[in-house]
Amino acid sequence: MKTLWRLSWPLAITLMLVGCGGHRSARPSYASTHGGSGSSRYSSGSGGVYDDTSRPQSSRYRSNSDSIPDGPPPDVSNLPEPVPKVEARSLYGNKSPYTVLGRTYTVLSSARGYDERGIASFYGSKFHGYKTSSLEDYDMYKFTAASKVLPLPSYARVTNLQNGKSVIVRINDRGPFHEDRVIDLSYAAAVKIGIWPKGTGVVEVQGIDPSAPPQQEAPPPPLATVTPAHPPSIYLQVGAFSDPANAERIAAQLRVANFAPVQVSDATIGGRLVHRVRVGPLSDVDSADQVSSKIEQLGLPQPQVAVD
Repeated sequence: MKTLWRLSWPLAITLMLVGCGGHRSARPSYASTHGGSGSSRYSSGSGGVYDDTSRPQSSRYRSNSDSIPDGPPPDVSNLPEPVPKVEARSLYGNKSPYTVLGRTYTVLSSARGYDERGIASFYGSKFHGYKTSSLEDYDMYKFTAASKVLPLPSYARVTNLQNGKSVIVRINDRGPFHEDRVIDLSYAAAVKIGIWPKGTGVVEVQGIDPSAPPQQEAPPPPLATVTPAHPPSIYLQVGAFSDPANAERIAAQLRVANFAPVQVSDATIGGRLVHRVRVGPLSDVDSADQVSSKIEQLGLPQPQVAVD
């Protein structure tokens, strides 16, 4: 990112995997997405906590594991959704490319045209009041989210493909770095579209470009929530090969290991014919996580989640 700021701190990448209920995610350290080890910063906003961003993830937060507030979920029906507007790119959190857990990510220049289906998770009390990657205070009672690739800040509509509920969120954080996840929602956003209390759900994330003329934006969904006639199916894509023999070899290896059903299907990607090896459909997110782990134990690359 182009900025007048120059960070002179040494590069330090420290990460910790966290889990809450049925979801898994990884929050990046300040250093992992900014190129420096950070400095002590007091977060006096929603959580009123002292947030020393130079400390390692293992000792930065007040709790070792994520959780949700005690008592019933909040009534989010009266919470206003963020109104997309053109905002200056954050000075923090837009380093590109950046590397977390051995994987490198490139931040998109804008949210325009971004449309991805996958698994959503959410994060809650552990991070409430602490700094996000953009150095804003995380407020779990606002409609915000974390993305690996959307610029900070930006906006997106997140739709739960299993019940049709949707919410507009403001992207102000990086994550989730569990590779099976496409977005990490705030607690309020998760409640709004029914990702809470299970912890995960199958969603579509559509970037919103506030600078586009109104007629270029997709019309908002109807006020009434409509349950999809055909719920989305979850697949694990183990690879996409130009050589059909390679695809069949991997498919045979999976079948011998009793993964079923295993499919080899053709697709045209970027004008090139590829042969995709997929396991599924799988019944739910938990099954996808378990099968993905077993596939990795065979020495194969971590599968990619595909939602059709």
